[in-house]
Amino acid sequence: MVHAVSVWLLAAGFLGAGLVNAIGTAATRRDFARWGYPRWWGRFTGGLEILSALLIALPASRMVGLALGTVIIAAAVVTVLRHRDLTHLVPLSVFIVVIALAEISS
Repeated sequence: MVHAVSVWLLAAGFLGAGLVNAIGTAATRRDFARWGYPRWWGRFTGGLEILSALLIALPASRMVGLALGTVIIAAAVVTVLRHRDLTHLVPLSVFIVVIALAEISS
């Protein structure tokens, strides 16, 4: 039960984050620019997040999706720590916990 819930929460979370980053809201574009990323980086990140969501949703590719999601979240944590933008750590921490639950409960 924990595994199924964590998997679907991750798929939904990465899909939602991917859509926000790919669409590029004004706040998202400002964040990426403030962190020194090129203009296209939000779309690239969003695409990776959407891909991770799809891979997590499919049992045959779930481990690859979890690995990709882990790399995405690790890169985001490094970015926000490097720029001391600590308000972003709360949602990233939620992703970390749910990824760990999905891995441990499998």
